[in-house]
Amino acid sequence: MDAKKTKKPAPKKKAAAAKPKPARKPRAVKDEIRALEETLDAIIEAEAHEPPPPPEPTWDEPVPQPTTFDRATERRPPSLRAPSQPDEVDDFGYDPAYDARMRGFFDFVYDRYFRVECRGAANVPNEGRCMLVANHSGTIPFDGPMLKLAVKREHPAQRDVRWLAEDFVFHFPFLGSFETRLGAVRACQENAERLLRQETLLAVFPEGTKGIGKLFKERYKLQRFGRGGFVRLALRTQTPMVPVAIVGGEETNPMLLRLESIAKPLGVPYVPITPTFPLLGPLGLLPAPTKWKIVFGEPISVAEHGAESENDELLVTRIAERVRAEIQAMLDAALRDRKSILFG
Repeated sequence: MDAKKTKKPAPKKKAAAAKPKPARKPRAVKDEIRALEETLDAIIEAEAHEPPPPPEPTWDEPVPQPTTFDRATERRPPSLRAPSQPDEVDDFGYDPAYDARMRGFFDFVYDRYFRVECRGAANVPNEGRCMLVANHSGTIPFDGPMLKLAVKREHPAQRDVRWLAEDFVFHFPFLGSFETRLGAVRACQENAERLLRQETLLAVFPEGTKGIGKLFKERYKLQRFGRGGFVRLALRTQTPMVPVAIVGGEETNPMLLRLESIAKPLGVPYVPITPTFPLLGPLGLLPAPTKWKIVFGEPISVAEHGAESENDELLVTRIAERVRAEIQAMLDAALRDRKSILFG
């Protein structure tokens, strides 16, 4: 019996081999290489123009500290500086450039509005520390700036004057900053002594707020000079004193009544009632154009007394009364010579 031929299974078809990717043309490869080279050249050129990084500080070199703001050496841009003026604000806030810009306004007030007449300016020493002791005048005191300008214009050495202002003035944002930049300093023993140690010409008003708070009927009657703090300061620093009488300021805003009950919430010692305020609102605070006279007396020296004499109550009182009496005598003499409040 013939064996049947068995059919061999058909061989499986081989999987189709993946078609190879067509090779890139040599020109395309060259273009890509050229583009990469140009990119690298641009990066290298950009880095060549950048400044080198600062060197790392070593242990032997101090690490630079950030600059801190110091008002005493505050700098302003050149465009804001007055020509030939220093560009520094001192420790107390005095701004020479601002003072120079305001000079024209105060010259007008001095010459045309108050028409200030000055006598005896040569009694102020040409140099060194000195204290100008003056009566405080005016519901709104203009005596500080006018006294400063009188010395600047009439004194042979044209000395600068700093003056002590009451504490409440600095509670007003505009007024406090305005006076500070012109040369006012908050009234206290520490500030005054520091200025005198710097050989400054300093103006003080021993009457304080009692001086500017006088009613019109009390004008030119000197109030008590406190406890003689200015005399103690003069003895401690061995500073000569020059008495000064200012006439005309107490009629600029004649005070008929002062309200103290509503003053504390406002941060002021009193609220003045004048013929124009508060009737005319803020305009009522404008000063009347009275005729001013500023008289400088003979210097009073304390050189014969040592610095330790500031603790001698009797001596302090005696010197304070002497200065007060001389200022009162100069006020009385100037008032006798005056013919008119507005025309002198």
